[in-house]
Amino acid sequence: MDAGKDAAKDAAQAKPEATKDGAEAAHRPAPNAPQFTRDEDLHAYREMLLIRRFEEKAGQLYGMGLIGGFCHLYIGQEAVVIGMQMASVEGDQVITGYRDHGHMLATGMESRGVMAELTGRRGGYSRGKGGSMHMFSREKQFFGGHGIVGAQVALGTGLAFADAYRENGKVSLTYMGDGAANQGQVYESFNMAALWKLPVVYVIENNRYAMGTSVARASAQTDFSKRGLSFGIPGEQVDGMDVRTVREAATRAIEHARSGQGPYILEMQTYRYRGHSMSDPAKYRSKDEVSKMRDEHDPIEMVRKRLIELHGVDESELKATDAKVREIVNDAAEFATNDPEPDPSELWTDILLEASA
Repeated sequence: MDAGKDAAKDAAQAKPEATKDGAEAAHRPAPNAPQFTRDEDLHAYREMLLIRRFEEKAGQLYGMGLIGGFCHLYIGQEAVVIGMQMASVEGDQVITGYRDHGHMLATGMESRGVMAELTGRRGGYSRGKGGSMHMFSREKQFFGGHGIVGAQVALGTGLAFADAYRENGKVSLTYMGDGAANQGQVYESFNMAALWKLPVVYVIENNRYAMGTSVARASAQTDFSKRGLSFGIPGEQVDGMDVRTVREAATRAIEHARSGQGPYILEMQTYRYRGHSMSDPAKYRSKDEVSKMRDEHDPIEMVRKRLIELHGVDESELKATDAKVREIVNDAAEFATNDPEPDPSELWTDILLEASA
């Protein structure tokens, strides 16, 4: 019995290193990576940079005490949501967990409104009552970040059910993390989506550490693209640090769902540079590991290099783009720190739906 315990301990201790090697292998450039045009790379660069600068500013405001509660930054994962949005069409819905600011910006929600919600101001998307994890935009078809791990997966499946019922040709893009992928309600959702061939793409953003535990220690099956096999749901692993491979895979998956063939799973192998939240020192991984990912696989830097080396874009043009993005973010921060807080009467709104006569 003791020998068995020792063997289990040895295996558990060996797994994190294997995960590190697996992460490195996952992000090696594909030999036949899809190519972007100059305009596509410029678009991806600008949109990812907006998320990066916004999140950096949010981190600053949190450190100053202007953002309270929890704050989960998307820094490092920008290629996932931008690549997905580049493959979607207007009307497709997006729903995600609590690492959600990037998804909001990617769907076209205004920086001012998102930042104001983070600081709890009237001009926020939930009028200052929701904060980081609870804001929505029906106009942009963003159905929220959700603080309960995995809760959004059942809701995203419900959105797809509504699409199928209405026969409107839309697709639900339902995001979750590697930690949420182990939740029971996720598998209930997979079963129903497959049974009814619902138009949903499940995007598993595998940043390898969930709240702070390596996937090798927390998941018996670390290939999350296989999580739907027992339901007949196809899936694939994607380099989530390369916006080109994300867009390519997303195009296939969305077309599969939109054409009536049912759900599809995309495991985006990505990496967050910051801790799980702003209060997480991330001591469960080495600084060298984080530095290596930043230096060799940064999604924004890869696009910047392509723009200069392949498309002949002058570096001054990219600096001008960065300056414009910083101006947008600084304006959002200024608005979010000076906008009034909600009136106390807001405590009674958005609770009950008034019945029509």
